[in-house]
Amino acid sequence: MSEPTTPPGALSGLVVLDLSRILAGPTCSQILGDLGAEVIKIERPGRGDDTRGWGPPFLKDGDGNETAESAYYLSSNRNKSSVAIDLASAEGQKLISDLAAKADILLENFKVGDLRRRGLDYESLKSANPRLIYCSVSGFGQTGPYAHRAGYDFLIQGMGGIMSLTGFPDDEGGTETKCGVGIADVMCGMYATVSILAALNHRHETGEGQYIDISLLDAQVAWLINQGVAHLVSGDVPGRLGNGHPTIVPYETFPASDQSFIIAVGNDAQFRRFCEIAGTPELADDPLYARNADRVRNRKQLIPIIRRLTIERSASDWIAVLEEAGVPCGPVNDLGQVFSDPQILERNMRITLPHPLSGSVDLIGSPINLDKTPVKYAKAPPMLGADTANVLQRHLGLSDATLKDLSDRGILDLGKAQKNKEHSAK
Repeated sequence: MSEPTTPPGALSGLVVLDLSRILAGPTCSQILGDLGAEVIKIERPGRGDDTRGWGPPFLKDGDGNETAESAYYLSSNRNKSSVAIDLASAEGQKLISDLAAKADILLENFKVGDLRRRGLDYESLKSANPRLIYCSVSGFGQTGPYAHRAGYDFLIQGMGGIMSLTGFPDDEGGTETKCGVGIADVMCGMYATVSILAALNHRHETGEGQYIDISLLDAQVAWLINQGVAHLVSGDVPGRLGNGHPTIVPYETFPASDQSFIIAVGNDAQFRRFCEIAGTPELADDPLYARNADRVRNRKQLIPIIRRLTIERSASDWIAVLEEAGVPCGPVNDLGQVFSDPQILERNMRITLPHPLSGSVDLIGSPINLDKTPVKYAKAPPMLGADTANVLQRHLGLSDATLKDLSDRGILDLGKAQKNKEHSAK
């Protein structure tokens, strides 16, 4: 009996030339790689993606020593090939141009105008490859008075408004607070992915590629969602509510006798069930709290009442009885608890891939579940230049002699594996 064949990925056969670094672009290209595209990550010889140095923590080798592979870099670069080319050189630019002529998608996050000066902008490349989908990710977009500025996640969280909504209010000792992960970068990468998939469908219908302009600031403003529209509708500027919700009450963390836990009441029936379990059914009939709109208007009176009730029992006790009654609730997990949670493990959100330095590396899985074309984890995030020779030989037909010459002159970095191979052959 023959072994069952693994179905091809949804994007199998597509080639992505990834000139991006840090987090927004690499998040996008990692999703495309998970879905089956071949992702060629272009990095600087000797240095690579900036995030390779953003540690500790760094991956440890078999002897427990730190390597040059940071956890930050590992978070968004699986399913890619690392090709190290010097873009500052004319020969390096020619190699990139030749690869772009064969690619389906080009992703970049250089400062506005940088690639134009090197002949690697969309207008310069589309004549040789009119099917090319070219996606530029930048801090502020290709137009507007801020277009020339460099954009980083923390800066964008501040300028885009999310920090003004995050943190406890002043009267509770709070201040503006960024999200604990680079969410502006990540969401920008998500929007870039959606845009690329839309452009692929357009190309399927018309045969033509197109240019995509995605910015961190635009993406950040877009995901202000209900808070942003509430401001546009009312004219009011919302403030910080800590863990509270602007339009649902009670919907936040509450103190138990041992630790905080979450109550997320979404409707009046759930509130009534909570009140009955808490031994205060009269609260659900009180005209100050009976309807959600009333609870929102009177949150300052209601929340202290609920806190006095919840602190009488342990978090696990509350969660058990509220779950049984169908009242949404849950713990506030730290990351150790997250990645040992049976639901997380069942859903394959913690994965392990082979790695040449450590033997294996644990990574976060993809949340995308397709029954016909499932995501694949073909390879761990690559070491710098590990695939330079292989990719340039397969796609451009470069000979060993040419590769060695370019490497000797610093235009290419062939990576440690290739250098060891050449050394062994001597």
